[in-house]
Amino acid sequence: MGFAQGVSGINAAANNLDVIGNNIANSSTVGFKAGGVQFADVYAGSKVGLGTSVASVTQNFNQGSVQTSSRALDIAIVDGSGFFRLTSPGGEVAYSRNGQFDRDKDGYIVNAAGMRLTGYPVGANGAVAGGMPGPLMIPTTEMPPKPTGNISAAFNIDARATAPTLPFDPADSATYNYPNAVTVYDSLGNPHEFATFFVKTGANSWDVYATVDGAITPAVVPPALPAPMGSLGFDTAGQMVLVPPATGTFATTVAMTNGAAPLNLTLDLNGTTQYGNVNDVRNLSQDGYASGSLIGFEVADDGRIVGKYGNEQSALLGQVVLSTFINPGGLVSQGGNLWAESAASGAPLTGTPGKGSKLGALVSGALESSNVDLTAELVNLIVAQRTYQANTQTVKTQDQVVQALINMR
Repeated sequence: MGFAQGVSGINAAANNLDVIGNNIANSSTVGFKAGGVQFADVYAGSKVGLGTSVASVTQNFNQGSVQTSSRALDIAIVDGSGFFRLTSPGGEVAYSRNGQFDRDKDGYIVNAAGMRLTGYPVGANGAVAGGMPGPLMIPTTEMPPKPTGNISAAFNIDARATAPTLPFDPADSATYNYPNAVTVYDSLGNPHEFATFFVKTGANSWDVYATVDGAITPAVVPPALPAPMGSLGFDTAGQMVLVPPATGTFATTVAMTNGAAPLNLTLDLNGTTQYGNVNDVRNLSQDGYASGSLIGFEVADDGRIVGKYGNEQSALLGQVVLSTFINPGGLVSQGGNLWAESAASGAPLTGTPGKGSKLGALVSGALESSNVDLTAELVNLIVAQRTYQANTQTVKTQDQVVQALINMR
């Protein structure tokens, strides 16, 4: 007789209790994946059997429930098997389902242990550069200004208007029929008022004048009369007539006296009509803006990080990548909600997330909870406790039998 079977059962039950206890302890840990013990019988040539052993401790990578939060850098992976790809400052790579991130003093997106979230950076053209994923950074610098280059406008100018009799003067409303203005920006981000004036010259014929901060452009030297930027003609249906080489666009260059570069402006009036109705603006936009500080950002479901700036502009700051594995069960747990690849897991398959992707999509302002079923674990705890106690009874009985044999001698 021997004690091997009972002792092996006690050891196996103790390991099972350890795993169950670890699951229960991490039932509130974000991104935690529950473990489970797999047992194997031991024979080693014995017909009776030598007990049991722990064959492996597996992990359940099923998705946990998603809980909302109020932080933009709380990110959950949904409907996919992807992992966040993280790197240490030393270059070690790890993987996690815990999406609790912050910004460090240098602007990098990091987890609680200082591991940096990786993805694709943005190139000089403002688009995702691709290539090898690297640490993502949210810049702390201001967005530089962009000088206005193009102004797009469409109006209705009243066909019932009467042609003025005096030469155009922006200070005299009797010399023009309809004005409108838009703010434009120079190379330093300073705002300027660009005003457009329509002057009727005859039936279906109009001149277009412009001023920047009240000064007529193109500039003229008195006593010469100001020249229009261009002229517009309309057909009997009120539609703009574009007889080549006319294009409905006019260009001008404005010299700046504040240290900014000359302002090269193109005014596009295509879509302007001449109907017997009140003067009206239908479209008016320009492509410049002042500098601006970052005031917020959001992470889209495809991993794109979009920054919002105080100048009412937005910019792409990078794109988060995810990694998956052929055999996630082969990943090696490193603690701290991190896993590392192994020969058993296979090489990581890395790409961008999105709806319909096997990697999953991202949800900003949300976190994936632990997938531990606390009720089931408490039931397992009772079963494991009884198994442990039963095996102790095996050892106790074996001990009593041995004592009986000794007393027979």
